[in-house]
Amino acid sequence: MTQDVVALTKRMPDSLSVLAGLLAGGPDLRVGTTGEGAVVQLCDDKGRPLVSVEVPLLIQVPGEAVRLLGAEAAPEGDGPWWWVEARAAAGVDRADELAGAFAARLTMLLGGKVWPANAPGTTGAARPVDVSGITAVPSPAAAQPAVDMLTEKAAVVLQDRPVVPMTSWLTEALRATVESERSLQIVTPPHCTLSLPTRLLLQSTSSRWVVQDERCGYYDGLTGAVLRWQDDAFAPDRREDGQTPVAEAFTEAGPTGERQLVVSLRTVHRPTADLVLGGALEAAWEALTGAPPAGWGTSEPAGLTWSRRRLTDLAYERAPRPTWLVAVGSPDRPAVATLQVNRTSDGVEEDITLVLGYGPDESPALDALPGLADELVARHGLRTMLCQLAEGRRDLNAPPRFERPPLPYSFALGSAEVAEVGRDTASRTPLEAAPVRVGPGGRPGYYYPLGDGETAESWAALEQLMRHLRGAPPV
Repeated sequence: MTQDVVALTKRMPDSLSVLAGLLAGGPDLRVGTTGEGAVVQLCDDKGRPLVSVEVPLLIQVPGEAVRLLGAEAAPEGDGPWWWVEARAAAGVDRADELAGAFAARLTMLLGGKVWPANAPGTTGAARPVDVSGITAVPSPAAAQPAVDMLTEKAAVVLQDRPVVPMTSWLTEALRATVESERSLQIVTPPHCTLSLPTRLLLQSTSSRWVVQDERCGYYDGLTGAVLRWQDDAFAPDRREDGQTPVAEAFTEAGPTGERQLVVSLRTVHRPTADLVLGGALEAAWEALTGAPPAGWGTSEPAGLTWSRRRLTDLAYERAPRPTWLVAVGSPDRPAVATLQVNRTSDGVEEDITLVLGYGPDESPALDALPGLADELVARHGLRTMLCQLAEGRRDLNAPPRFERPPLPYSFALGSAEVAEVGRDTASRTPLEAAPVRVGPGGRPGYYYPLGDGETAESWAALEQLMRHLRGAPPV
């Protein structure tokens, strides 16, 4: 399994310190770049990569390293810190030692620590690693450092870390696989989890989380379907009756009492010169946690301190291309969100998914939802908002185990949608609970309670509401 190594340094890594770290392999190896200079590679004498080093990231958000790497990655002293990730090429002897030696040398020069602390090559890093006989394996995936194997149907990435984050490596790999009509398939041991952004992106594409299992071989970590390698990709295994079995490991864990509140909302704004994005996400965060987001970024780790102005500037620079972002909260209240900005015929659209985690003795902030809907309709161009409750880990990471799908708790409709379906239709529904009028008096929206979010009846209520709003006859 490929081992990624992270150097958390106190001082900013410059080109000379990165080069000195790469010379842990001795003078016989070559140094090159790929990805328009964003990735530095240590290569063999034929120019094939042994170790790839991502551009350093400044981590200004407290707790972000611990969220993704575990308690052993907690920096000593005050931040900010620099995150430098090195990835060893799969199937190459001692490439992991080169990656570890690079990270150890970097922290010796700049201060800091290496994760994992016991990574191969970190002991005696002042001495060059013996690279005699090391040769990179030729691979069509060599140009993409995150990919360990590439076929006509799939790009396979091997990972072994507590949390598989949506790093810039994986973001680029996912983009490339979607464009080439392949499936991104992340293979992990059973102790790994997925970060929320990784899970959401995998579920929104034809990607797959492949979990190794000693009993069945491999299974899908999000569905439990037993998998096998066939026709150049991992695919569901079929029995003689055509059905796919579910791995025993997927169903073994029971409820923990931990819950998640999932808020999915869409806003649309007129593309004016003074438009500042991120207001809806900030308002939701403050309503549900009492504070704004702590940080944001275009991948994980999300190392930048929260700034709506900088977020807007980035989206403006990328327009008309979409911009995908991650936002994170403070360590005491687990909250992670993804935000996608799109330029559409209606204006500038923000699609947001915010998820908050709660322990067995904590209560989700459900009472704040009607007030949030009122503010979003009045000030932030809300179109729709769906709030759901789910059984899920407080830390928001997805384990390779069954978790009950979220159940609807409430739905909100913005002013433009109310005008489209008609105010009479929007205000008079067949639901047991009456809708709550929200937003400005002249152009109201409506907030619809759907139940307690604990039983499947809330799905029936949501379906009934949708049929009513669309003008479909009742069933």
